[in-house]
Amino acid sequence: IDFTVMGETELCFPQLFNTSCWKPKRPLSEAVLINSLLSFISLLTASLNLLVIISISHFKQLHTPTNLLLLSLAVSDFFVGLVMTFMIILTNGCWFLGDVMCVLYSGLTCLITSTSVGTLVLISVDRYVAICDPLRYTTKVTVTRVSVCISLCWSFSFLHNSFILRDNLIQPGMYNSCYGECIVIINYTVVVVDLFLTFIGPVSVIIVIYMRVFVVAVSQARAMRSQIKTFQGSVTVRVKNSELKAAKTLGGVVLAFLISCSPFYISSLVNFRSSASLTSFAIETWFFYLNSCLNPMIYAYCYPWFLKCIKLIVTCKILKPDSSDISIL
Repeated sequence: IDFTVMGETELCFPQLFNTSCWKPKRPLSEAVLINSLLSFISLLTASLNLLVIISISHFKQLHTPTNLLLLSLAVSDFFVGLVMTFMIILTNGCWFLGDVMCVLYSGLTCLITSTSVGTLVLISVDRYVAICDPLRYTTKVTVTRVSVCISLCWSFSFLHNSFILRDNLIQPGMYNSCYGECIVIINYTVVVVDLFLTFIGPVSVIIVIYMRVFVVAVSQARAMRSQIKTFQGSVTVRVKNSELKAAKTLGGVVLAFLISCSPFYISSLVNFRSSASLTSFAIETWFFYLNSCLNPMIYAYCYPWFLKCIKLIVTCKILKPDSSDISIL
């Protein structure tokens, strides 16, 4: 045992001297500052996304295909806020919740990541149909069809990640070398395939679709400016402008996601790590999670209905009878 190293570290479980993991010592003030900051971000992320969930679920006027996709994204972002609480534990260098919770935490992290990417693909497709084929949008994109697509997205993500983590699920903690460690090991080939299925492939689809969307949107805007504005024409312009605004807003959500998650996936792509110690603090992981806190802020800035919903929720007016029928838009 190197006692010079021991002077800078301490045991996760002092009562288990021979089998406990070691963690680096941190000044108390530094630990309190980090935990307080991360706890605030975690609480803010969960709270903001819970407001989105309540808003879209409660008010009938918001039960549209596009908003259902936002609801799915908000649910995954809400779980990110909950997962952050586990990350706070990990920043201390030790895992105290046992081997089963370690695997469940890993599985939940993978699930919300893949469902977020899948939902963003669906959002891109929704905007593509709305902008490129507006006359048939209402018949092609319905609440029922979108609900089925969202259910399939979550189901496939669950099955996919269960397959990836199958060995760890069968025998939790089999790769831990000491108590207080949380290690998940995935086959090298599976890591590469998963990287393409959950990031490179979907992101490529999203980029191609949005490039097409904005090319068509620009050409439509130019055509509309050159037309004579009759009464009927002005209504058409207003409808198309609303769809274009939604495309820009959701495009911002997609762009924010790509910027936030790129460092995380690029790190995985460059290093090709087949095993990952979850007790190590990764700044790119926190940067990735911060995107979930950013999405509701984008909605608040771009969607007036969201601010109106927040006011009704905070003042408890949604508890009144027939409050779900209130005009929001």
